[in-house]
Amino acid sequence: MTGQVNGHPADDDAYWRSAGDRIETLLEASSVGGAAARDRAEQLVREVADLYGAGLERILRIVGELDGGAAARLAGDDLVASLLLVHGLHPHDAETRVRVALDGVRPYLGSHGGDVELLGVSFPPGSAGADGVVRLQLTGSCKSCPSSAVTLELAVETAVRAAAPEIATIEVVAATPEPEAGLIPADSLFSRVHRGAAPGGTWCAVPEVEQLRDGEVGGFVVADLPILVCRVADDLLAYRDRCPSCTHTLAGAVLARRAGYPAGDAVLRCPTCHAHFDAVHAGVGLDDDTVHLDPLPLLVRDGVRSVAVPAEAAGVG
Repeated sequence: MTGQVNGHPADDDAYWRSAGDRIETLLEASSVGGAAARDRAEQLVREVADLYGAGLERILRIVGELDGGAAARLAGDDLVASLLLVHGLHPHDAETRVRVALDGVRPYLGSHGGDVELLGVSFPPGSAGADGVVRLQLTGSCKSCPSSAVTLELAVETAVRAAAPEIATIEVVAATPEPEAGLIPADSLFSRVHRGAAPGGTWCAVPEVEQLRDGEVGGFVVADLPILVCRVADDLLAYRDRCPSCTHTLAGAVLARRAGYPAGDAVLRCPTCHAHFDAVHAGVGLDDDTVHLDPLPLLVRDGVRSVAVPAEAAGVG
């Protein structure tokens, strides 16, 4: 039986992960009463947060005495993990959390022929666990990879910052001094990845895509952008709903496996111009490799399947 908190199920991740936005809205509303009112409201939030933080620390200590592995299991829950991070109680250090986060996005990067390696996590002397720096290296080849720097930035940056909010800067180096043809330059990919820099898009929750069965293709509208989502075995792959060859919608497209290819091969055929695209490998054109679908990261964030919509794509279709 699921418990209720203020009328909302305790396991409603989509509701609880937006709690920070609701708190900020209430604080902004308190500003109507002037600076003093805003200061009092912020102090109230701090006092309540400190109280619950102290209680959470005691709970972890008591549970840990009864079961040494309980803290790690609790940290595996996205909502609990976020609270542990806020109060500095997470059982794993920043480097471990970043490694796990990168493992989560590695399948998406792999679909584009690339990978990412964590070179290290460091903190300036006297930083008290804040202002950390993550160093990454892009590996593999992104030849023929149609993904934009913005979508890869959203996937990697968001994963790192969600896992380790104490990280201030992400530095990236290329695997080779000179990028190969078709390789997205590292300096372009992470040129804006610093604290306070907004990623070039928005993550939107789309839990309904989980209902797709293996081999199914579904159309959705997210942030006014029509998208197409394909399920291939356990993988969900998202693309903008637009054929690059004829510019028409892909509504009605189906997945098919090419003769002689292994299980997991999935070709998407445009119902208008009959162009073929590799749905598994970033939507590259099979009839003409100079055209490709526009892929969108579709990852689990805070326990909810979410798609990243680039800012320049939102509102157009």
